Amino acid sequence: MDPRHKEILRKHRLDLSNQILIDDTIVQFLYQENILTESQVDEIQSQISNKKKTLRLLDILPTRGPRAFGTFLNSLEEEFTWVRDKLLQDLEQPNVPVQSPTDEWNIPEVTLRAVPSDRQLSRLASRLGSEWESVLLDLGLSTEALYRCRADHPLSLHGQVLAGLIQWRQSQGRSATVHRLLQSLQSTDVHPSTLDEVFQ
Repeated sequence: MDPRHKEILRKHRLDLSNQILIDDTIVQFLYQENILTESQVDEIQSQISNKKKTLRLLDILPTRGPRAFGTFLNSLEEEFTWVRDKLLQDLEQPNVPVQSPTDEWNIPEVTLRAVPSDRQLSRLASRLGSEWESVLLDLGLSTEALYRCRADHPLSLHGQVLAGLIQWRQSQGRSATVHRLLQSLQSTDVHPSTLDEVFQ
């Protein structure tokens, strides 16, 4: 998903969770258009309230490729036209460059290009809280992979997060850089202070 589209979804996250009902038309339309998988639909529908269902959808959408944002807008066309118009209006605003993680987190270029070590991933895992699933989804892990991390380490949040981070690093090889990790942390609103000393 385009960084600008991600930013719009992040900016309107709470408004969307309060204004749209996703149970019927929206989720089924996104499934029909191959934006959501069957397991993702089940995961969204298993949430206990509409607000939590919408927030889960908004966590998943940025990981679903370049068509996800436009298809989501199309899903709003019939029943939530005013919400769709608000998002489109925001999209038409002057394009403000998305801030690079290097600007905000002041990490040396040589570190940004490196693949994070076990020690660095362990440090990061100990700093992340409830946002860890959103970070790993943004990195490209599937909801099934996250489920396995939770199942393998049921009593340890640190173990769940670290298992997911190591799986991401193994699957991406040399592309699993600190820079890529910072992009996902930034897109899920992890505060820079979370990373104090993690990559030093």
